Amino acid sequence: MLPAMPPAHPFDDDKLKEECGVFGVIGLADAANFVALGLHALQHRGQEAGGIVTHDPEHGFNSARRFGYVRDNFTSQKLMETLPGPLGIGHVRYSTAGSKGAVIRDVQPFFGEFSMGGAAIAHNGNITNANALRKELIERGSIFQSSSDSECIIHLMARSLQRNIPERMEDALRRVEGAFSVVAMTRTKLIGVRDPLGVRPLVLGQLGDGWVLSSETCALDIIGAQFVRDVEPGEMVVITDKGVESHYPFRKTPSRFCIFEHVYFSRPDSIIGGRSVYETRRQIGVELARENPVEADLVCPVPDSGTPAAIGFSQESGIPYAMGIIRNQYMGRTFIEPTEHIRNMGVRLKLNVNRALIKGKRVILVDDSVVRGTTSRKIKEMILDAGAAEVHFRIASPPTAWPCFYGVDTPQREKLLAATMSEEEMRAHLAVDSLKFISLDGLYRAVGEAKGRDAACPQYCDACFSGEYPVAPADMIEKGFEMQAAE
Repeated sequence: MLPAMPPAHPFDDDKLKEECGVFGVIGLADAANFVALGLHALQHRGQEAGGIVTHDPEHGFNSARRFGYVRDNFTSQKLMETLPGPLGIGHVRYSTAGSKGAVIRDVQPFFGEFSMGGAAIAHNGNITNANALRKELIERGSIFQSSSDSECIIHLMARSLQRNIPERMEDALRRVEGAFSVVAMTRTKLIGVRDPLGVRPLVLGQLGDGWVLSSETCALDIIGAQFVRDVEPGEMVVITDKGVESHYPFRKTPSRFCIFEHVYFSRPDSIIGGRSVYETRRQIGVELARENPVEADLVCPVPDSGTPAAIGFSQESGIPYAMGIIRNQYMGRTFIEPTEHIRNMGVRLKLNVNRALIKGKRVILVDDSVVRGTTSRKIKEMILDAGAAEVHFRIASPPTAWPCFYGVDTPQREKLLAATMSEEEMRAHLAVDSLKFISLDGLYRAVGEAKGRDAACPQYCDACFSGEYPVAPADMIEKGFEMQAAE
């Protein structure tokens, strides 16, 4: 029997879940060890499961897929010796499509044998027409092994009449809608592709004579690789021992990179689109302080994602920054709650208030987002229990009022607090002295768009805030999801 995944901690359950992370290397001896290190650096993008596929001329393709953290699975010398070769790809997963339980066949990378040889593929994003594609493929004889939307790509490649695997991948991805950053491999090639909108990140790096593809630059840093450039929206890179070839198989369209990568998903030590994630988040705090000042004694982050914005808010407002909430660094998703009573302690298992600092103070709490609001209420109660005089929430993103269909696990719209309440109603619901969000224009200014958001041509995908989806979520519309009416 497969092991059951541990339940998500209540604190984690009120956060938007990072999609997935992909990583690949070519031209490096013991590639699997580099892939494991890269996946470890990308662990924040998915903690449910991970997998690695490698190839070497003597042993062919080899794979290992496991549930849980990279550190708990891919550090065994015995396991890593089963993954030989100079070419490998890997994937860390938080499921956004398919089943949510412990189903090993849903863990990527996926592998397929074609007439011209085998290929493995790892996908970050979400295919918004996957249901229609799956139905069509099954009717034409395809037999699916997983519930993942990503498997559609393998079946589309198998049915393509193109002459080699990169061309078959191009052919398959032209039929795919939604968001995808793909890392794939054949016996001799490492391949990276971004969708035409460039919703999800993918970067190219170099280490000696080898090449690296990664979701984020922080994973290049951990193996000592040099960042070369972003893979461009709509670009396919094909890497062999002869170097990097670039192809553009899709019709060119304006980029719509996910703005929430700046707010929350990416690690603060990564560089995305030429910008430091940390500096962008600090600047979000600066804009937030300019837009929504309040008299208070302390600015405190909700750990850890609220920290850079809280620093920026403090610097701009002149109100002292303080660690009013301390995070238990050893309280992860694998914590086993021994009793229901302990589980009901909820957020207190992960966060604790610095009582001596908070007592009698007017406190500004800076958090990255409000989703359901359950965690915000519990944190507020903890702060008041510690003796705070006032509690003011400042949120480093606009109200999250719409679900994401491009690779983020978002609750149904009616469960999003901002979808059913005004800002004042949310303030009353959370029972705080004030609640303010950064404006969409302020967020755009923080990411470098000096004039804010151009409503006629937004530079990012901000559908979770605006309801303006750059790609219609066909499968969800078929299920009854109603798009925002055009004005």
